[in-house]
Amino acid sequence: MTRLQFLLLAILSLGLLSADRPNIVVLYSDDAGYADFGFQPNVAEDMKSWTPNIDKIANEGARFTNAYMSACVCSPSRAGLMTGRYQGRFGYDNNLPPGMKNGLSLKETFISKRLQKLGYKTGLVGKWHLGYPQKFHPNKRGWDWFYGLLQGSRGYFPYKNPSPHRVIQENGQPTPEEGYVTDRFGDAACRFIEENHESPFYLFVSFTAPHGPLQPKEEDYKKLGHIKNVRRRKFAGLVVSLDQNVGKILASLKKHKVEKNTLVLFTNDNGGQTQVGANNTPLRGRKGNLYEGGIRVPWAMRWPKKIQPKSVVQTPVVALDLAPTFFTLAGGQMDETAKFDGVDFSKIITGEQKNLPLRKLYWRKGGSNGDIAIRHGKWKLIQTRGKGNSKYELYNLEKDLSETEDIQSANAKVFNDLKTSLVDWEKLLIEPYWGPGAKGYKPGKRKRKK
Repeated sequence: MTRLQFLLLAILSLGLLSADRPNIVVLYSDDAGYADFGFQPNVAEDMKSWTPNIDKIANEGARFTNAYMSACVCSPSRAGLMTGRYQGRFGYDNNLPPGMKNGLSLKETFISKRLQKLGYKTGLVGKWHLGYPQKFHPNKRGWDWFYGLLQGSRGYFPYKNPSPHRVIQENGQPTPEEGYVTDRFGDAACRFIEENHESPFYLFVSFTAPHGPLQPKEEDYKKLGHIKNVRRRKFAGLVVSLDQNVGKILASLKKHKVEKNTLVLFTNDNGGQTQVGANNTPLRGRKGNLYEGGIRVPWAMRWPKKIQPKSVVQTPVVALDLAPTFFTLAGGQMDETAKFDGVDFSKIITGEQKNLPLRKLYWRKGGSNGDIAIRHGKWKLIQTRGKGNSKYELYNLEKDLSETEDIQSANAKVFNDLKTSLVDWEKLLIEPYWGPGAKGYKPGKRKRKK
């Protein structure tokens, strides 16, 4: 047997040439509310008919009712999703401050890097927010192509002189300030599909919408005259533009005849930011806290001929599960180097399996003095910490999704078991490298950069 024949046989044995390997597209919105999309049963009345393209993903695929991010704010949630590991393991509890010289640990492996090694073309469009120095940039972490900004947010209209971290760059080179940002990201995603549709690809579209500032296009704002609250109307305008660009991307998959073998996920990076207009009904809380409104997210997946249309998946999933699931679908083999905290739920997607085994999901913010939470089945325990105080709250999410009745006194055994699990889990984490809980951290007001 020649060397070439041996290599081909090895590849085939791993399933890497299988026609079943899907393209993967993640559509990731920013700070949207749980009730801001038409496919959600509890959609806000003012948004019922305004997200037809995003709704199409759920209608032609599956809607997940118990889906979570691993953090309640933007940057840590991305760190968890990209690595498949609890971000507290590598000091990433908090949002990355502008200009920070640190970033996501170089010892961690991104799923993009793993898919690259399996022959996938990888593209990241939009927001990065995982490191500003060059060694932390997307092209160093497994992305063949990066078109977006390094920082966590920016205005939607052109700047006169954008900072290096807010300018939209292409593989490290600044691009001209022109056009509406959400449209630019949608167009860039379509360009990636056009240029890479003949090989397996992984495309992550990290929209900044509907994160503030509230700058919708005038034509989108005018469409929403039924919304009388100006802040809510502006926020909704950002969601409408987001949906339009999701539609562009779906149309591009169809145009290039790859939609049938493309797994599309739509979700949001954390709970909705109600302070700027998001609607989280019926959830308690918002972005930045560990109630359901801070961590539970809308989630829809489409994969024609694999996912049954209008499916509803009720088993709890978390963004940590995406890395091992994508890795498996791409033909990867789990071994000692694939140290994921998430689990492969590919059989849930295809309907071969209805539920994942019962497991515990955890959250922490702000280090060992910050809030912490655990979910196990229907039970959820939250501990609020800080300033010398400690308060526990226990909820039955099956009966009380809005977390209104603390029932710890009537469920002592459940409370003690979950409390012990939280203590044991936190021993696996380290203190944050920046922000609340970090060594030498001093809270203070940060000047907002234009």
